[in-house]
Amino acid sequence: MVNVQNLTKIYGTQRAVNSISFEAKKGEILGFLGPNGAGKTTTMKILTGFIPQSEGKAEVCGYDVETESMEVRKRIGYLPEHNPLYKDMYVREYLDFVAGVHGIKKKKQRVAEMVEMTGLTREQNKHIGALSKGYRQRVGLAQAMMHDPEVLILDEPTSGLDPNQLAEIRSLIKNIGTERTVIFSTHIMQEVQALCNRVLIINKGNLVADDSIETLQQKVSGERIVTVEFAEKAPLSLLNAIKGVKKAAELKDKKYRLYAKGETDIRPAVFRAAVSNNLTLLGMQQEVNSVEDVFRSLTKG
Repeated sequence: MVNVQNLTKIYGTQRAVNSISFEAKKGEILGFLGPNGAGKTTTMKILTGFIPQSEGKAEVCGYDVETESMEVRKRIGYLPEHNPLYKDMYVREYLDFVAGVHGIKKKKQRVAEMVEMTGLTREQNKHIGALSKGYRQRVGLAQAMMHDPEVLILDEPTSGLDPNQLAEIRSLIKNIGTERTVIFSTHIMQEVQALCNRVLIINKGNLVADDSIETLQQKVSGERIVTVEFAEKAPLSLLNAIKGVKKAAELKDKKYRLYAKGETDIRPAVFRAAVSNNLTLLGMQQEVNSVEDVFRSLTKG
């Protein structure tokens, strides 16, 4: 649905986006992460036709964003970081206006669908300027979805929302993402874990990661750490002899930490060793880096 090849944007001597490439498919929710000024918003603006690229190519649903911009815009829904709404208009009035801009034939029906989908039923007759930040974001999502786009691009869609609003908007994005391609940027790491199939991390214009969260967590650590607990004391020599274990360390209360290479899952071997040596295994947990750890590791400096 979205195909980016060697995309570059240059402002004077600065490369805001430096030859990045990635794909996003239908039914995929793609998290786009990076520090402030990393190039996320610039990339999104290129994909939505707001600004041209300096080099490279980007396609949305098979249409080139530079030479077939109008076809791309028909198939894309966009919610910018700073949600541009007409605050003097009523919610339903504004959505009716948006439906008219898109040339939707059954405007009344479509507006009603969007009001219900985004949870705006109780607020639909209010001025947009009187709405809370959370409800304004819902209005922004409703306008982005009005023409039933195949690709949805959301720039910081949950910025400034309270915990209840966050949960509601997350649920909405997740439901939307089952049928469409969703690309969204955020600084909220819990959001990435809750929503994303895949993560892109951009730093200083360069794409530094493109993978699932689980794989990135593993790659950053370079090793797997498994904490085990037995009912009785286990000899370190026995634990060190388990296939795949690089080192075993005793903690306390008959707990041990086992270190293995990143690609090796030692848990089955630990279980077999416990059974073979009549050790009662009370618990076993694999430790992983948090998403924050992954982010900092890939964007530090």
